Formats: sequence, structure tokens, C-alpha cells
Amino acid sequence: MEAKLAFAQDSPPLSIISAAKIAGVSLTMDPGLASGAVPTLHFNSGDFIHGINTILRYIARVASVSSFYGQDAIQASHVDQWLEYAPVILSGSEFEAACSFLDGYLASRTFLVGYSLSIADIAVWSNIAGTGQRWESLRRSKKYQNLVRWFNSIALDYASTLDEVVSAYVGKRGIGKSPAPSLKEKVHVSKEITSGPEVDLPGAKVGEVCVRFAPEPSGYLHIGHAKAGLLNKYFAERYKGRLIVRFDDTNPSKESNEFVENVLKDIDTLGIKYDVVTYTSDYFPKLMEMAESLIKQGKAYVDDTPKEQMRKERMDGVESKCRNNTVEENLALWREMVNGTERGMQCCVRGKLDMQDPNKSLRDPVYYRCNTDPHHRVGSKYRVYPTYDFACPFVDALEGVTHALRSSEYHDRNAQYYRILQDMGLRRVEIYEFSRLNMVYTLLSKRKLLWFVQNKKVDDWTDPRFPTVQGIVRRGLKIEALIQFILEQGASKNLNLMEWDKLWTINKKIIDPVCARHTAVLKDQRVLLTLTNGPEKPFTRILPRHKKYEGAGKKATTFTNRIWLEYADASVISVGQEVTLMDWGNAIIQEIKTENGLITQLVGELHLEGSVKSTKLKLTWLPDIEDLVSLSLVEFDYLINKKKLEEDEDFIDNLNPCTRRETPALGDPNMRNLKQGEIIQLERKTYYRCDVPFVRPSKPIVLFAIPDGRQQSAAN
Repeated sequence: MEAKLAFAQDSPPLSIISAAKIAGVSLTMDPGLASGAVPTLHFNSGDFIHGINTILRYIARVASVSSFYGQDAIQASHVDQWLEYAPVILSGSEFEAACSFLDGYLASRTFLVGYSLSIADIAVWSNIAGTGQRWESLRRSKKYQNLVRWFNSIALDYASTLDEVVSAYVGKRGIGKSPAPSLKEKVHVSKEITSGPEVDLPGAKVGEVCVRFAPEPSGYLHIGHAKAGLLNKYFAERYKGRLIVRFDDTNPSKESNEFVENVLKDIDTLGIKYDVVTYTSDYFPKLMEMAESLIKQGKAYVDDTPKEQMRKERMDGVESKCRNNTVEENLALWREMVNGTERGMQCCVRGKLDMQDPNKSLRDPVYYRCNTDPHHRVGSKYRVYPTYDFACPFVDALEGVTHALRSSEYHDRNAQYYRILQDMGLRRVEIYEFSRLNMVYTLLSKRKLLWFVQNKKVDDWTDPRFPTVQGIVRRGLKIEALIQFILEQGASKNLNLMEWDKLWTINKKIIDPVCARHTAVLKDQRVLLTLTNGPEKPFTRILPRHKKYEGAGKKATTFTNRIWLEYADASVISVGQEVTLMDWGNAIIQEIKTENGLITQLVGELHLEGSVKSTKLKLTWLPDIEDLVSLSLVEFDYLINKKKLEEDEDFIDNLNPCTRRETPALGDPNMRNLKQGEIIQLERKTYYRCDVPFVRPSKPIVLFAIPDGRQQSAAN
């Protein structure tokens, strides 16, 4: 099909032009758009498509090149990710950082996706070539040998085509205008996440880095933990180092084997490969020895000050009356604690640091406290347990951790971490900070999430209203989208309150090209349309489940002279109007029957020779047959009704009164074959994930609505 590519002369879309030539797609160039305008592809038919990535996907689908859009749905999703990344990470101030990232990525790969050239390679190659002299300087420096090998290979294989494009559109300084000033505002792929070793981690050496991901087994992993886990994964891979998964199991009152098992499940879901799983409880004997050693050295003491009084004294910088106990007195009380006696239960061990330090974390922090609850791994063996602040630096040092990644909320406690290591006489472990991930209308405190579970406000930790990994996956989020969303933020230290819409928009771009299409009408809001010249006997046609993606398979559609329409559609139709019945053709409405002001039935006749382009209404429909399946369409809303809670606000005072709404519907018979977890689009509705597949006619298929990044909450 002949097509004209319109674009701005100062920013020619090099990736589209290159891809079209390689794919054998004939384009007429029209560089007449205003500066900053988005490229548009115009067809002779009058249709057009808008935007670089949309046009690239079209070219990939019609290309004569085999597997230009990947060989399967998974590869197609990976291609989509590269198309999204290419224009932003390969421009402006992030260019060299992106080159470093690509160099590492291509170390053991010939192509970006799979084992053959795809449009992802062309998009990234074109963006690199488009920087002109900037890339040529790096290319000659031999700094990024894997990237240069890949770039040269593509340039050689398609020399005549690409040379022509580059010479025509790339100047010495590259093409277009650099988006550097606004790049970090649009996508936070910061230097910390993509640049070379000299920038990433202080003092890091390839092959010698060891990082750890240390969740507490007091709940399931949520989206905030996912960021920490993926950043640890990134740095371990970036430096060819080790990644330890360590369970920080120092509070038996909150922890359980259920949480351990599900955290490991979530880590696997996130694709985090680790070298070993350890537990802080493995080190309990050594931690107790260290506590006793610090007491003997006068670097720690046992305090029986009541909890509230101790908190006030720390705030005011007042020394405890127990601070000057003798070593013998402290050891005697320590033994009471270890034995779990009534006297011991009144005590805790505190580090003797500096009660006047402006940094309150250094004002004699608690190292050990008593707890008689049984531990999920060691039972009732211990009556004393270390605090996180005491155990973490100790175990980090013993396990050989070189860099401890911590969110910036711990910033004020970094000095404490280093001081404790120093008092213990252990080697220094470098702390590397990143910003905590905060989401609008979302609670990430496991204590608060547990409240929802215990008070039956949600089903369990996997509830799709929860920000847990299992919850958001159950709602329909693809892990690829979550990974892309998190890595775009990088290891930035800037505190951001992120919108869910951005994450769901990324998700839509991944699922839309490959998910099957089906049809449904609301059960209690439907109207029968009788077609007077419709087929006397029902007949069936085999249609694609996705018109642009063969991998989605086929579906059988039945055509009858009585069909169901949505009431909302019927209510906007007028007598004599011609409408289009999707996947069938046009029909003219001849009669509208009403009762008490409500439409009860429509009568019309098929007009299949009519032009579908001339109609305003394109209607979904279902045949009036017994094989239709019952559906329950479930929509969710946020658990709280305030975008961000202030520190003095109680989340219970801000609960959303309605967070789940179920609507009965009827679906096409093909939906009997849906599998649990399968994602589909209901035509003219939205995307859904199948949570409960077909079991029997009396039990509906349960479909969870997937946000698309644009729609408002539906359960208000």
C-alpha cells in the first residue's frame, strides 16, 4: 500500500525511514510538518497512523523481513520495550550512560531480541547513528566494544540501505534537537542505573561486588520491595558480582514461614536470580556473642528504663540512669534477658554512643530486646532478639557484602550503621542510597496492609487492590511492565510520588499488541435486535482473535437473525439510522420499541453492501444463542481516598467506602476456553484478566478489569 511519511524537517524520524527501507515498505517523504510535530503516515485510502512507535509497529507487521516483530508474543513484548526506550535513553545527557548499558547487555547477544534482526535493532541503531559525530567519537575510542560490534554488524549487513539514509539525514552534529533539558522529567533512567562502573557504586570493582536484598518475612513483597530487589539484581549483574537474598527475621511476633515462601515466590516472579538464601537467624549465636563482647568493652549497657520514658530521654538527649552501670551489673542483667526471666523482660541492651549527638539515631540505640514468642525457624530457643539496626551491619560484614543498597528513608541512620560497624571492629560496608518508591492512593506499610487482611477489607495478600507483587499481577500487570517502570526511575535519590497511570500505560503497550479480543454485553442492560433479513439458520465463521496478531489464535463467531446489543448503544440509535455491526457489516434500524420510556426491542435489516466508513456507530453484539457464557466483570478502586496521607493522618479515617464492583455480563462462547491468568480485551470496553475460568454454566467466569492508564476509577 502506497504511503506518505510526513515529518518535521529539523527532526526526521530516522528509525522509521531506515526500518521502511529494510522492510521493503515504500514511503514517499514529506518533510513539511512544523518543528516539533509528531510524524504521521498517510495512506492513499485516507487512513493514517500517528507517532513514531505506532508507525514502527505497522512496518514490523507488514515487513518482508522474517520475525521483524519477534517470533512470538514474548519477543514482541520485548521489542515494544526497546521501541519505548530508544528515543529517550539514546539522546541528550543520558547518551553515554545508555551506551554503557547497551554494551553490557550485548556482551553475549548478537541481536537485542531473539536470534534475528528485529525492528528493535533498527530503532536503537538509528537513534545511535542519529547522534552523528557524538557516536563516531565514542565508536573510535573503542570504549564500548560489544556495542560497536553490534552496530558495525548491522551497518555492514544493510550497508547500501543504511548508508543512504545516514548520508541523507544525519549531519555532523546529529539530527533534530536534543531533548536533554527535559529528559529526566520524562523518564528517570538516571546515570546511577545505566552508566559505567566509575559512576555506579563507590569503589566497586567488576567481579568483587556483593549486594544483598534483605526483606523481613512479615508480609508479601510489594512494589516498593520490587524496586529494591531489581536494583540489587541490576548491580549484581552489572559488576558480575554476587546477590544474597537474606531474610531479616529478627522479630518473631510478625514473621512466618508463609511469608518466607511467598517472598521467594515473588522474587522468582520478578526474575531476580540470586546466589544464596540466608537468614539473620543463622547468625543469632554470633550476634549474641558480639552483644556480650560490646557489654564487656563498655560499648553497650543494659537498660530497664520504661519504653515511653526512654523514648522521651532520647528525644531530649538525657542519659539513662543505667548508662553508668558496671560491666558486672550489665552482664548480670544480660543473663536475665537471655533466660527470659521477669526481670530480664524489663530490660534491653543499648549501644553507648552519644546522647547529645544532633543525629538522634546515635543517641544510644537499642541493640537487643526480649521476646518470648516462638520464632518460625528456631522455635523457642531464644528469649532475646537483635534489632535490625544492630544485626544488619554485623551480618552484612560477615557475609562479605560490599555495597548495602538502602532507601533514602534510612539516610539519618547511615551514621549509626557505620558507627556500629566501627565499634564491632568490622570492615566498612558502603551504603548506596536510592529513593523509596511511593505511589498515589497507596499504603506500603506492611503493618497497615496486615490491618486490611485481618479486618477482612481485602481477601488476602494477593488481593488485586493490594500493591503486593502478587496483587498487581493478579489485577493484570505484566512483570515486564513493572520492571520497565522501576528501571526507568533508576537509582535516583529524588523522592517521587508516582502515578499508577504511568505504570498501567506501560502495561497497556505490552498487552495490547498480543491479547485476544472477545465480545460481551451487560446482562441486565441489553436489548434484542431482530434482523428481518438475517440468516434463517445460524451459521458460524472462524475469525482471528486479534486482527493484527496471528499468535492470538482463532475464534468461532455465530451469526443469527436475533442479536444482543448494549442498552447504552441502543439508546443513541434513531429510526432509519445505519449502523455497523462489528465483524459483520451494516444494518439499518427500522423500528424502536419502548415500554415505560425504556427501549425493549429493535427491528432492522442487514445492509451488508453499505460502507462501514460512513457510519458513526460501530457496535459490538452477541448472537441470541444458548451457548453464551455468564461473566462477572469486576472493577477495583483504591483502598484509600486521599492521594497522599500526611504523617499525622490515620489511614483508617481515609478508607475508600467502595473499592470493588461486580457487573454481570454475557460473553461469546469462545470464552469457555480462557485460562486462569489469560489477558483479553473486551471490544469497546477495556482489558481484563481471567481470574476464575469457566467451570460450569451456572458459575460465571470472573474477569478483573485492568486499568489502561487513562480511565478513571470505576468503583466510586
